[in-house]
Amino acid sequence: TAPPEPTVTLQPSGTQIHSSVIYSGETVTVRCEIQGGEGAQWTYEWRPHKANTPPTSREYTISGATKSDGGGYSCRGKRDSSWTEWSKSITLTVLSPSKPTVTLQPSRTQIYSGETVTVRCEIRGGEGAQWTYEWRPARLNTPPTSSEYRITVTEFDSGGYSCRGRADRFFTEWSDIITLTVSSKPKAELRADRTAVPVGGSVTLTCSVNPSSSSSSSGWKYYWYRDGKSYKLVTNGQISVSEGGLYSCRGGRGEPVYYTEDSESVRIDTTVSNRPVVTLYPNWSEIYRGETITVRCEIHGGDTEWDYEWETNSTIKPPNQTEYRIRSASSSNSGNYRCKGRMKSSQHETTEWSDSVTLTVSDSKSYFL
Repeated sequence: TAPPEPTVTLQPSGTQIHSSVIYSGETVTVRCEIQGGEGAQWTYEWRPHKANTPPTSREYTISGATKSDGGGYSCRGKRDSSWTEWSKSITLTVLSPSKPTVTLQPSRTQIYSGETVTVRCEIRGGEGAQWTYEWRPARLNTPPTSSEYRITVTEFDSGGYSCRGRADRFFTEWSDIITLTVSSKPKAELRADRTAVPVGGSVTLTCSVNPSSSSSSSGWKYYWYRDGKSYKLVTNGQISVSEGGLYSCRGGRGEPVYYTEDSESVRIDTTVSNRPVVTLYPNWSEIYRGETITVRCEIHGGDTEWDYEWETNSTIKPPNQTEYRIRSASSSNSGNYRCKGRMKSSQHETTEWSDSVTLTVSDSKSYFL
């Protein structure tokens, strides 16, 4: 009859996913079993050779397993002068998982309410094991306990996150804590280097999100709008415009895109070549209290209809009309007056400011005989 064939077994039988996977520090017994050879007096030989510790035994105990104990184990038995065949090799894998690491995707530790972040527990050196995970804070421990969570965050989610892994009897250390800071939804900021486009020139507009914080201001694209309609998408936040309009912007980042609040709108005017002139009727720069005078804004060139805007340091500001009639002058009317025009047909086209004209209202004349 053919000699019995030996079999190598492990005791205990390793992890739930494979009978030959154990963890660093565990104890395992490698046993050579010869079916049909019961009652015989066997001697044993092992591969690898280090298992042949005298007296050569049917089992070899590994205490405090390390990676160097991993590898293939096979055996054969000898009875009288006859050897069995070598058993099939069983491969022992000794996992030595490192301390877990918590990572964030995206990798920013400061994000905004409403953004989506993935919190992930990574265990290097533990590949091939069936891990379950334990999290701090405990609210993440919702079954089935997962290696990662995708969270649309609120400010309640701010705080420290750590994890550890478990496979059968084995626990890793707790990871270091990673701190997530969730801020309220930001509002984009829009700045203009000036608000009127000079003839033949342009204006630079800059959009930013929380520019004082480099960690939270990264990754943005900037969406620009003109008169309420989509205008341009840029990555550096800056555009140059030569046409008038009501401009606003917002930032967006991530997938799906997370948008900031819209910025405040900035009105950009285009300057036309017509230049207004302020005149006085009668043409007196000094009048006396109680007298009547008209301050007029005149715009020459073309038959365009205008809306008028006045600027003065007097106490009383003129209405936005082409002329301002002062029927009974007082010291409140003294000051510098200048004006500009805005086209009725195109509210973003304006003239430059006129030169200033000074009006002085003095006390009544004194008459001497």
